[in-house]
Amino acid sequence: MAQLTAMDFRSDALSPTARALALLIVISAAVSLSFEYMSSQLDHPDEQALQVLWRLARYFTILTNTLVLISFFAVVTLRRKLGALWMGGLAVWITVTGAVYHLLLASLHQGISFYADFGLHTLTPVLAMLWWLVFAQKSGLGLGAAILWLFWPGLYILYALWRGSLDGTYPYFFLDPAQVGWDGVAIWSAMLGLGFLVLGLIYGWIGRVLR
Repeated sequence: MAQLTAMDFRSDALSPTARALALLIVISAAVSLSFEYMSSQLDHPDEQALQVLWRLARYFTILTNTLVLISFFAVVTLRRKLGALWMGGLAVWITVTGAVYHLLLASLHQGISFYADFGLHTLTPVLAMLWWLVFAQKSGLGLGAAILWLFWPGLYILYALWRGSLDGTYPYFFLDPAQVGWDGVAIWSAMLGLGFLVLGLIYGWIGRVLR
């Protein structure tokens, strides 16, 4: 029985390669978020640190990269894989973060802002997707998981709309009723939700194949 327990423990343990890549993801996310903070502070020199953080916290990109940072930091420190449901959701969310940016929001940046942009929208998403494909647990990822993964983007939309109602500032044009109207916000939200759902189903299928 002790031998079986040890084998179960090792099934969740990290290989040196998996831990090294997880550490690289932590570094990428941490450096990118730090660069974004510094870039924002340079653009708004009159703001205090908490004001800069509060303003950045309105963006899905920032919040999702923070989830990636915390999750992979836990992977590195615990030296264990996290649950299939959480890591699958994280992979879906960070994939959409990069895809939506490059399809709808991309713009030219220079200096430190360029490196922040590249890290948050390209490097960290690609590394996180690669880690999920190669190392993550993938059992039990089906329609139910894809539906559950809608919780985070749905919660974010409600949060972004709430913050916008307080100060009139919306993080993205497709969530700004002044630009697209409330019907446009509803349509864009539904389209994004459908995109999350379809990608979740695709990731679930990939998980079943690779498992």
